[in-house]
Amino acid sequence: MNKAPAPLWPAPPDTIAPVPPSYWGVWSRTLLQTPQLRDTSTFVRWMQLGRWHVDLRVPASGNAPLQGFSGVTEVTQRPEGEVCTWRRLVDYEPPRATVDEGFMVFETPERVIETGIHSSYHEVWERLPGSLGQRIALAEPEQAECNGGARIFVAGRYLMRVRPCAPIGPQFEISFGTWDGSHWTVEQSTLAALVGQRLPMALAPTQPSSQPHSAEVRQGDATSAWAVLEWFTP
Repeated sequence: MNKAPAPLWPAPPDTIAPVPPSYWGVWSRTLLQTPQLRDTSTFVRWMQLGRWHVDLRVPASGNAPLQGFSGVTEVTQRPEGEVCTWRRLVDYEPPRATVDEGFMVFETPERVIETGIHSSYHEVWERLPGSLGQRIALAEPEQAECNGGARIFVAGRYLMRVRPCAPIGPQFEISFGTWDGSHWTVEQSTLAALVGQRLPMALAPTQPSSQPHSAEVRQGDATSAWAVLEWFTP
């Protein structure tokens, strides 16, 4: 008997507590320093909600690979300092050999320094203005085709969409842009054709509740019901 294929979105651990509020929002990486390179030009956005994260990395040069992943985040305290662990559930690249985690030091509330644990690197992250406030994570029902259901993530005025596909290829989407409640302007994406587009996008809870279980998602002319993974509106 053939085994059923593994889901493209594995279930996240249910024991992970929400991250501290200091991590919420969208963070732009302004510096990556390793023994081999210094990078200030790659477009990097890390969106962090209460539990869920999504990360997109688009190099300025076409010689470097696209990167991106999404999953849940855990913050723990160790004798050496505060550790942030990104538990990747979907990844644009092949799975890592080591856990993605780093020591985190907040120089200011809007600037955090990440230092590698399993490799030698130093990253500087700065929170984007307007990325605090509402936090939304939605899951599309499982699809028959390769994407296995998309995810939409919102932090403040920013929206990211993830449509995984196995194997990795031209259909795997991680996109980032600004959202005004009715339209989403795509700033960067793993799908070059989406960059610069202004797309209809509306999200609304299906029941009057501060913690709805489902939401209506309108993308273009299509409207469908998605499961709510996280929903906070101030």
